[in-house]
Amino acid sequence: MNLSILCIATYLKGQEFMRASKELGNTVYLLTDQKLEHADWPRDCIDEIFFLKSPSNAPHDLEQMVLGLAHAMRSRQIDRVIALDDFDVEKASLIRETFRIDGMGQTTARYFRDKLAMRLRAQAAGIRVPAFSPIFHDETVTQFLQSTDAPWLVKPRSEASATGIKKVHSLDEAWQVIHSLGNNRHNFLIEQFRPGRVYHVDSLSVAGEVVFSRASQYLATPMEVAHGGGVFRTMTLPADGTDAPGLYEINKRVLDAFGMKFSASHSEYIRSDHDGELYFLETSSRVGGAHIAELVEAASGINLWREWAKIETAMANNTPYTLPVDVPRQAGLIVSLARQQYPDISGFTDAEIWWRMKKEHHIGFIVCCDDRARVQTLLDDYMHRIYADFHASAPSPDKATS
Repeated sequence: MNLSILCIATYLKGQEFMRASKELGNTVYLLTDQKLEHADWPRDCIDEIFFLKSPSNAPHDLEQMVLGLAHAMRSRQIDRVIALDDFDVEKASLIRETFRIDGMGQTTARYFRDKLAMRLRAQAAGIRVPAFSPIFHDETVTQFLQSTDAPWLVKPRSEASATGIKKVHSLDEAWQVIHSLGNNRHNFLIEQFRPGRVYHVDSLSVAGEVVFSRASQYLATPMEVAHGGGVFRTMTLPADGTDAPGLYEINKRVLDAFGMKFSASHSEYIRSDHDGELYFLETSSRVGGAHIAELVEAASGINLWREWAKIETAMANNTPYTLPVDVPRQAGLIVSLARQQYPDISGFTDAEIWWRMKKEHHIGFIVCCDDRARVQTLLDDYMHRIYADFHASAPSPDKATS
């Protein structure tokens, strides 16, 4: 049976999901921000585009979205609703609940969007998480600060990546930041910062089972890049190394505990320098951003966007899903802002280059081969060359407004 799939993307992403969905014979609708009307969408694969005047998740904007879709659905069937970005998870779950469309509802969606819900759920399942506290109750917050060591991170519960995170180093500084949140305070949490090695695991799940995963280590984390203006780097881990098995085990426990049924997911973990243990940081029910999908494809031959589309179609039709053959290789990704509008990358000629970034004021590469040491060497070399000849930095959003 061909499906009618509503894709929600208030950022320009997920084009390959839409292409694959159309190739499978589905009707594809796109709900996006009015500001992206002229963006580079795969229009030959989209049957109709609907626009949001505001992409926010404020109650009034969500109400208007539901009302608009209610009118559209009088003449259009929608069988599946897919959030292609973190910011659209609430929208998708609300639409499913309102119109009784199969898929992740609002309660389960919170585990993949709300950082406080994530931590509470993981903790209840016996999965290690850094020490944290909600910041609803003054006395509880003070007790947390007095019983844990600085520094701490004040984190928004529903932002993506490192957006909006503030590091504080004393009880007084923590309270200054908390008070500055005003009436928005309940949308934040506070967490003890522990240094360590940060990893991400990118997965596909079918019928509640993880059918594919690839573990990687950030060489420069999103938080370091957002707050320090560095060069983003990550590289895959060998399956038989010391870290990957433990990451796959904790990742399975997280997805089981959170109720993941069928989707792509991107999850982050840290091996603490303090005790050497793995801790859960956060997860999401979507393909990882920052071109991690391309990294995974280079390292496996598996395109997460395309396979996610196939999984959704198979689950809706109650038909088997078959994962393509995983061809394991080692791959590394490096991305930076560039001070040149169109950086001249003609000097990067190594045969291991699998992908080159084509975006104004950006420079980036994926390198791929069977030798992990060679991948590391290339990433280190490119980092030095990028810093010397191309790199630009911009303040993180919270710094820009502070």
